[in-house]
Amino acid sequence: MSAVTDGHKERFEKEINLHSSLDHENIVKFVGAIVHPALVLVTELVTGDTLTKYLYSIRPQLLDLKLAISFALDVARAMKYLHGNHIVHRDLKPNNLLLTEDKRRIKLADFGMAIEESSNEMNSTAGTYRWMAPEVIRTEDHIVGEKKRYDRKVDVYSFAIVFWELLTNELPFNGRHGFQVAYANVAHNLRPSLENIPNELAPFLEACWAANPKDRPEFVAITHFLGGFLEKLCIADMPPPKLMEVAPLDTGRATESYKKKRSKHFFDSIIRYESTFNWLSVRLHSLTYPNTE
Repeated sequence: MSAVTDGHKERFEKEINLHSSLDHENIVKFVGAIVHPALVLVTELVTGDTLTKYLYSIRPQLLDLKLAISFALDVARAMKYLHGNHIVHRDLKPNNLLLTEDKRRIKLADFGMAIEESSNEMNSTAGTYRWMAPEVIRTEDHIVGEKKRYDRKVDVYSFAIVFWELLTNELPFNGRHGFQVAYANVAHNLRPSLENIPNELAPFLEACWAANPKDRPEFVAITHFLGGFLEKLCIADMPPPKLMEVAPLDTGRATESYKKKRSKHFFDSIIRYESTFNWLSVRLHSLTYPNTE
């Protein structure tokens, strides 16, 4: 085992300080740390495997669209929380996304490259090429005499690539090595194909992986868009309420017992309809707008 350097210790302490300050349902919880005989970060146990392995295990099958959107929404909520606390992850990718045991929720992990947005390290290359924003990869200065610098929008670009994977269950830029992806990204503005992406989502992806970071949306807007999209999908899949049965009209005067029966049937139908509607409202609210602060 190689010796632990002072640099390793410093980065480890930074990760501990940052991760231990986080508290969100879509972020793996910090438990503790071990410093001897090796530096080990202890987190909650998330048993559903990484998103990378899960997608590979079902390939070429696609995720159900609602599940893909729900996963993306989990990631976006975690990122909204991070950015709200002025933290940039810088290595958002499926291998750092863990599934819960029931494989219905996602938690963000690995904060080894995460830093505060005000850090001087926001001019260093960090991340994984296949998911890395072009402004991180560039080696030339944006302005002569000025250091290369980027902001939290690098996470939005990475999120877009992850979201594309959720929708297609394909490896982005498949067949290219990391350096080839980096070159094509910067020199030719290469992006994954939108050929099989739903029409409503293609413009959203294009905005999230825009070459100019200023053109990319914030995660506040991303969570709002995905929440609304998921709500529409859930409503569209709900069966229509059953129509109330109406007894044929009697030419004679309705008896008192018939009027009571008709009245009871009407109100029973209303109660059933309202119960269904209220369940839907509560369910969609919990899916779309939980308290994440």
